[in-house]
Amino acid sequence: MMIRPIEVRDAEHFLELCKKIDESGFMLFEPGERQTTVEQQSKSIERMLSEPNKMIFVAETENKLVGFLAVIGGDVKRNQHSANVVLGVLEDYQGQGIATKLFNKAFEWAKEVGILRLGLTVMKGNDKAFNYRKMGFVLEGERVQSLRVNGEFVNEYYLYKLL
Repeated sequence: MMIRPIEVRDAEHFLELCKKIDESGFMLFEPGERQTTVEQQSKSIERMLSEPNKMIFVAETENKLVGFLAVIGGDVKRNQHSANVVLGVLEDYQGQGIATKLFNKAFEWAKEVGILRLGLTVMKGNDKAFNYRKMGFVLEGERVQSLRVNGEFVNEYYLYKLL
């Protein structure tokens, strides 16, 4: 298992990974909703890598991407020290410490680039993700009816970690 920064050449495999993880029902995109092309994904990765406070780390095993963690830092002086985190790991690879390794790599990198606060959201009912608290994330609040899933309103938990 290798945790590494994403590369532009990963665009096609990363897009496939995201689409598979969307099928979990716990990501922002509905299953099948993501319409990104490989070219668009390549450009998105290039853009991310050109920003000093944005990064995507991927988990790779046997030349296959099985998870990712994106750190998306703020764009203005007042929030450049803060970043949002998005994490996804294929279901078959969950429970193997991949998320922990991705988080640890992201924490290390974030400190190096001056990010002092990480935030993330967890869909209420996603109990596995709510365990991010073991990584030091603290419940900040609950956003009521922030999402609509299968016609039903769903709340999101907001969590943060100070580095």
